[in-house]
Amino acid sequence: MKPGLAKGTRDFSSQTVQKRQYIISVLKEQFELRGYDPIETPSFENLKTLTGKYGEEGDRLIFKILRSGDFTSKTSEEEWQQKNPQILSSKIADKALRYDLTVPFARYVVQNRNDLVFPFKRYQIQPVWRADRPQRGRFREFYQCDADVIGSDSLWQEVELIHIYDGAFTGLGLSTTIKINNRKILAGMAEVLEVSDQFTAFTVAIDKLDKIGPQGVLDEMKANGFNEDAIATFNSWLRDGIDEDKLSALLSTSSIGQEGIEELRFVLSNASSGLQSADIKFDFTLARGLNYYTGTIFEVSAKGIEMGSIGGGGRYADLTSIFGMKDTSGVGISFGLDRVYLCLEELNLFPDTVTKRASILFANFGSKESKTAFEWIQKLVALGIRAELYPDAVKMKKQFDFANKKQIPFIALVGENEIGAGKIPVKNLQSGEQLQMDLQQIEKLF
Repeated sequence: MKPGLAKGTRDFSSQTVQKRQYIISVLKEQFELRGYDPIETPSFENLKTLTGKYGEEGDRLIFKILRSGDFTSKTSEEEWQQKNPQILSSKIADKALRYDLTVPFARYVVQNRNDLVFPFKRYQIQPVWRADRPQRGRFREFYQCDADVIGSDSLWQEVELIHIYDGAFTGLGLSTTIKINNRKILAGMAEVLEVSDQFTAFTVAIDKLDKIGPQGVLDEMKANGFNEDAIATFNSWLRDGIDEDKLSALLSTSSIGQEGIEELRFVLSNASSGLQSADIKFDFTLARGLNYYTGTIFEVSAKGIEMGSIGGGGRYADLTSIFGMKDTSGVGISFGLDRVYLCLEELNLFPDTVTKRASILFANFGSKESKTAFEWIQKLVALGIRAELYPDAVKMKKQFDFANKKQIPFIALVGENEIGAGKIPVKNLQSGEQLQMDLQQIEKLF
């Protein structure tokens, strides 16, 4: 059998993992500096926990897990013959791989509410799965890096999250644009267009703007039965654009729209101060098609590269109510680890030190010499210096080749004469210089 990967998944080499860990370390630092603590949740949830939370399209992208044992036992012959995927999936599957980290987080909060201190801040860095069509920067298995705070309506949380974005991406060397909107503004637009009863279809269509373009959005609205006046008016908005000044006049008759504008202005006025490298931009076409968003929404893109969004999130007023805990508002953001990685790689922003870690290899001349070499290694490791012994007493050329391929800069040559000695020969593989060194001199190399 020829080995192969499932479509939309990847193996990661040592260097790739080191680079990914570098990104994660920068994100963790920003989260923890702002008072966020880590949690983890299972890779799969009960199917009913996930379905109905992401909209119809999101539900279709959930990877479902067959029931244990005879998964057909709850399905009648008639149901098999009908071949209705919605009915069949609920009969033969009862669990699913998590689609995101937000809904499992909401479930976690409800189950552990008596042990948590509210407002509760958490960050979570774990893989998620989506049965999407793989393409550049889009995979079926990928990591999300989320930060959420739940139990507070304060818009200062949105301000804080914007600064977490700015601090993290500045630390990674990326200049970004943070697009911001408010779902209440979109609800106000739906009122003006007289399509409030089609609000979900409205936001789902807008959310596809970057993928299918303006005409594609208008075609989708038409296919969903929007009236011609609404489509024509929205087309004029897309054509002419809407800034904050136009927005106030446009939504003057909508109370929810005006509420959204007030929230938007608060976040923009307070978040703009002290940013290091990010620009904040209002974008009325930002929709974030997930159903649970109710207030401020974010999306982040990197400057100087065509990559799509590398982060996003928003306010959800009552997500925990689906699990029986009402009136608990939250807000969160997510970093797209894989897309951030691709940005840093393409822009050559990874520091050399991420994969070229200073270390020393001890050559193997035989069992007696290796015993002495291992004693030196133990002392160096205790000092926090990366050191290893070549495992086999083979030709020196092979051992030097090993060091060069692993980009190990130093090789220690502990031969018979060095047994019991206080100094050993250490060769710099880049310069070719070889010196007799004691433990303290070797330590200074690092």
